[in-house]
Amino acid sequence: MASQQQQQPYVAVAERKQAELAAAIPTEWRLPAHIIPAGMLSIAESITEGPKQYRRVNVMEIPRTCGLLSSKELEITEKYDVRGLVAAMTEGKLKAEEVVRGFCKRAAIAQQLTRCLTEPLFDRAIRRAQELDDHLQRTGNPVGPLHGLPVSVKDSFHVEGVDSSIGLSALAFKPTKVNADLVNLLQSLGAIIIAKTNVPQTLATLDSCNHLFGRTLNPLNRQWTAGGSTGGEGALLAMCGSMVGFGTDIGGSIRVPAMCQGIYGFKPSQGRVPFGGQESGQLAGKGRIALQAVAGPLARSVADLAAVMAEIVPRAELFGEDCIPGYWPAPSVPISLARPRNFTIGILKTDGLVTPLPPITRILDEVAQHLRHTPGVEVVEIPVPPVLSKCQGLAGRLMGVDDGSTMLDLVEGQGEALIPWLQGRMKRSKALTIDQLAQLQARRAEVEKEMLKMWTLNAGHTRRVDAIVCPVAPHPVPELDRYNAVGYTSTFVMLDYPAGTVPVRPFAESDLELGKTMDVPTLGSWDKANRKLWDEKTVDRHVYLDSPLSVQVVTPKLHDYELSQAMEIIDRAVQGGRSPIAKL
Repeated sequence: MASQQQQQPYVAVAERKQAELAAAIPTEWRLPAHIIPAGMLSIAESITEGPKQYRRVNVMEIPRTCGLLSSKELEITEKYDVRGLVAAMTEGKLKAEEVVRGFCKRAAIAQQLTRCLTEPLFDRAIRRAQELDDHLQRTGNPVGPLHGLPVSVKDSFHVEGVDSSIGLSALAFKPTKVNADLVNLLQSLGAIIIAKTNVPQTLATLDSCNHLFGRTLNPLNRQWTAGGSTGGEGALLAMCGSMVGFGTDIGGSIRVPAMCQGIYGFKPSQGRVPFGGQESGQLAGKGRIALQAVAGPLARSVADLAAVMAEIVPRAELFGEDCIPGYWPAPSVPISLARPRNFTIGILKTDGLVTPLPPITRILDEVAQHLRHTPGVEVVEIPVPPVLSKCQGLAGRLMGVDDGSTMLDLVEGQGEALIPWLQGRMKRSKALTIDQLAQLQARRAEVEKEMLKMWTLNAGHTRRVDAIVCPVAPHPVPELDRYNAVGYTSTFVMLDYPAGTVPVRPFAESDLELGKTMDVPTLGSWDKANRKLWDEKTVDRHVYLDSPLSVQVVTPKLHDYELSQAMEIIDRAVQGGRSPIAKL
């Protein structure tokens, strides 16, 4: 078996790619071997072995204790929010070079502990920072409103001169010649891209694992998934290796990694953030006729999400042909001053297809209770729309309108096997006909129209609900390769509702409910699979201890600014101004 595997072309490609990645980390930034916890297995082992081979390890403190980061570098990478860091550089208190160098070093440390990177861009990032410093000193003006801000992007975004391999050996060592539209926009704002980050094979799973770069590990606990498909970004941001990361979302690929690592994710409506100029491994133009993914940010605070969206949204139409004119007030106006009435937040406890497990229901109840004690906020219960349970299946069919051959040809052409989670789930099929696709889109329109009633509470044509709180997933952060239902996230891509992840608190002993089983009827196959993540015969619930518990916040189509407001309200209500990730 091993000798046959060694004969496959992808093995040599992966070895070359790993050597290139390792060479991009300077010797003085490398962790001593004794500091790296046991369990950083070979690429092949990280893919095939399940969660049991990992013991519980949290590596969050290693950047602070390893001795590679100076006290100033620790302060730079931990103390500031986006606006504060940019101000420190533009006011001359910090050099862009020292800021970018500090984040590059921290990203290198994160890579050695989690395998979060695919393309370290450290050298070019530091050179660009030096150019910004020279420009500021010479002219007295910053390059843009994000002058010197270190950011990272998902591997799918094209960055001139480097690969967009998306974890596939067939696409390795084929550097792109032009930037993605979002990359051009970020650079025009003065931001500096320091790295590209890991994704799953085929971009179609919620655990970031591939044969080229291995599996990205969750820095909070290696037994938990880091999420996908923007899992590398989630791990890098959790470890303070970047200020803001940019990913994409079609089934939950921004919101899920944010949930898994206790940070914040923002999936905007279509047209708010440029999406063009990415490698998908799919048939070109598929998104225009099927389900269209969107690009958006992940960060360690709502304020940081808002800071970058405030600069991107008004300019997006100038960079992406897929974008629309947008307006984003900045800074945020307090709700009590912005509206003559209460800000109404609805609580939606289930999608009617998969019943959330007890800790998820509990966290929704806790958030609702916090909000009821928040001045200027009205909380209402949202009746489950009858068509909501149909959305997951409809979104899934829209994702799979083609025959799958474009991606599978790339995978199989280099002798790659599908990663374990995809085996039995991904196969060639028959593409939909034009008539079938038209019928599917017609059904989508019917569902979209029916779902509008959720915002009026089925009472007339006046919007009565400003935002909705619901689960990100019907289960806590699971072990590797055990993420279940995607309907709670894919639904809002199909509906084109902006949606974000807000962490609430860690999973506590009181959430275990040992010996207590769910007594509500099982709704179907997805619900049955979800119960296995709580059934003490199939999981040790203790694995969830200290994992982040988060909620999803949703607003109507194109109400992206209102989503930012709602996330801020909820975050302040549940955190009291504290960062939840600091407690994990």
